[in-house]
Amino acid sequence: MNKVVAVTGCLGFIGTHVVEALCEHGYRVYGFDAETYAANLDWLEHKRGFSDIFKYQQADICTLDRLPDVDAIVHLAAETHVDNSLLDAERFVRTNFLGTAHLLELVRGKRAYQIPTFIHISTDEVYGSVDTGCTTETAPLRPSSPYAASKAAADHLVQAYGHSFAIPTRIVRPSNCYGARQHPEKLIPKAIRHCGLGRPIPIHEGGNATRSWLKVEDCAQAILTVLDSGKNGEIYNVGGNTETSVRGVASMVLDAFGETTAQLDFGYTRLGLDTRYHVDDTKLRSLGWSPQGNLVEDIPRLVAAERTTFRW
Repeated sequence: MNKVVAVTGCLGFIGTHVVEALCEHGYRVYGFDAETYAANLDWLEHKRGFSDIFKYQQADICTLDRLPDVDAIVHLAAETHVDNSLLDAERFVRTNFLGTAHLLELVRGKRAYQIPTFIHISTDEVYGSVDTGCTTETAPLRPSSPYAASKAAADHLVQAYGHSFAIPTRIVRPSNCYGARQHPEKLIPKAIRHCGLGRPIPIHEGGNATRSWLKVEDCAQAILTVLDSGKNGEIYNVGGNTETSVRGVASMVLDAFGETTAQLDFGYTRLGLDTRYHVDDTKLRSLGWSPQGNLVEDIPRLVAAERTTFRW
């Protein structure tokens, strides 16, 4: 009998790739999504042809009335954009913290033999800035934005439920993801869109903040690795394939785009901007995972695919 996995936030950027990876590996998948502005309904329409192994229900994790009997839950549903969290922090607290609490209560209410493994997808942003070196899973959490704080709070709650109620939990903390189907509010697709329109690309604080860039397919494989081989009660960092600045990434997009009147516009400020994220993913690599993407090679392919595509 194939294992059954529930995926919350299944229509989001990472969620669609995780569902595809699970289905390709023979899992049966229940998908849930609130269908917010970030939901990819075009992808859902395409995936209806896989109805034999993928079932979908529109649902808000804060009000979901029941969970199906599954072997595991991959909890991806979240508000994710830092700028949005600065404008409406309460929405992030509701979804990222209270929504996670509601899911954990639904899990806790199941019979002991029905309790699934709860895999919570967090973020490297919970660690805050690291000037040099890298952060391990035991580093203290020092979130700088309402988004990161809401995810850090959810991490603590997941660990507490695991300890108090014997729920098998695992936490995954990915680096900055990029790839196909990413919402245009994020840096790379936003830069590509602005290039196509000949508009300046808005960059915060000179673009000097550096990130570790993780291809979304590698992120999906990391989650599957933790699902298949991870240990309960553990946290797993997911490192990227390239560390570079926001300015560097935007410049790569400009170079790949070729002839355009777009330029980088550094006249923007983000409150509480972290200067650098970089995680140590030795624990995950010991399970056999390693990133296959290459940011420098992947950006030209993304530009070629995105520049002629009209997306939401």
